[in-house]
Amino acid sequence: MAEPNEDLLDYDEEEAQEQVAETEKPAKKDVKGTYTSIHSSGFRDFLLKPEILRAIVDCGFEHPSEVQHECIPQAVLGMDVLCQAKSGMGKTAVFVLATLQQLEPVEGEVGVLVLCHTRELAFQIYKEYGRFSKYLNDVRVEVFFGGFEPSKDEEKLKSKPHIVVGTPGRVLALVRQKRLNLGKLKHFVLDECDKMLEALDMRRDVQEIYRSTPHQKQVMMFSATLSKEIRPVCRKFMHDPLEVFVDDETKLTLHGLQQHFVKLTEKEKNKKLFDLLDLLEFNQVVIFTRTVSRCEGLTLLLKDQNFPAIAIHSGMKQEERLEKYKEFKEFRARMLVSTNIFGRGMDIERVNIVFNYDMPENSDTYLHRVARAGRFGTKGLAITFVSSEEDVKTLNSVQDRFDVSITPLPDEIDLSTYIEGR
Repeated sequence: MAEPNEDLLDYDEEEAQEQVAETEKPAKKDVKGTYTSIHSSGFRDFLLKPEILRAIVDCGFEHPSEVQHECIPQAVLGMDVLCQAKSGMGKTAVFVLATLQQLEPVEGEVGVLVLCHTRELAFQIYKEYGRFSKYLNDVRVEVFFGGFEPSKDEEKLKSKPHIVVGTPGRVLALVRQKRLNLGKLKHFVLDECDKMLEALDMRRDVQEIYRSTPHQKQVMMFSATLSKEIRPVCRKFMHDPLEVFVDDETKLTLHGLQQHFVKLTEKEKNKKLFDLLDLLEFNQVVIFTRTVSRCEGLTLLLKDQNFPAIAIHSGMKQEERLEKYKEFKEFRARMLVSTNIFGRGMDIERVNIVFNYDMPENSDTYLHRVARAGRFGTKGLAITFVSSEEDVKTLNSVQDRFDVSITPLPDEIDLSTYIEGR
């Protein structure tokens, strides 16, 4: 349980103090091997509430993933957790199940706060709480983020939620206005924590929110990418956390995901994309572009070619973005064009092909993008267009960092390599 002193929240301190934090020896667990389901144990072994187990069965989950197996037993006992595990391995379920298990709803008190860096991810986590708490009739969950009128927040606050999910900016505004009281908080969670703690403005927001909570609470942080530089910052929020890290960066690549590239000119991209979409079979596909204008332009071109594409990007109003996200999530659309806003944490089970129409700017972004396919150890296909020397450098850095071979796209691709059950 975290019991920080004031120094813990001083992020302007000298490097020497950062190094001191690195020398502490918390309970670290380096997970070896690949992340596959553990069939020797089920969710029942975690001794969860019957109502939660019933919801898990409804969701069709039978066996916990390795990260769930490692984290949940300690998390449900209130231990602080710092966890890095690759995308699609069920990190969200760790903190959702652990907090629901421990929550004893008290009227008018917020017991759980979950912060994340984008509105879409906040909405998704809110929905996950809804799925797993469906039989916990006394538990109320609300989500808060920018883009909506403050009057809508007032309506949500009237329900007196026990669990609050939100983005740091909007949550901090509610705290400052004394409309959201976190004085009785027992569980503080950061999802995709590196994104919030690396950006100084967002880190300050998180820090101020943290100060408004009790000293005695459980703190849990999760991300697919957690650099050695950001780990000491995370630890400042925690007390002797369980640390679950992938044993090295090469394990971050996704088992079951076929990764290929196509070398071509900028002008050749559209025709090649259309040809591949005609050729390949898919349940759902995500196509990533570099900018909002390219996202909008490509979506129009796809529609002109009778491909039923929808777009999600940061230029949209929040209501429209959420509506498009729900449309794709509910399988009412099979083709999504997006900027990086959809590249981190978004969990759509049916996506089995990802296109990097534009090369991502770095290896981290590449990992988060391609992880939209092949979620939870399933098969998938990632195809990256390479059209410049800079693209070649980025592709090489991805291969070097993750020790993976991204090969030229073959003329024929066996369906069984990227579609389950084929």
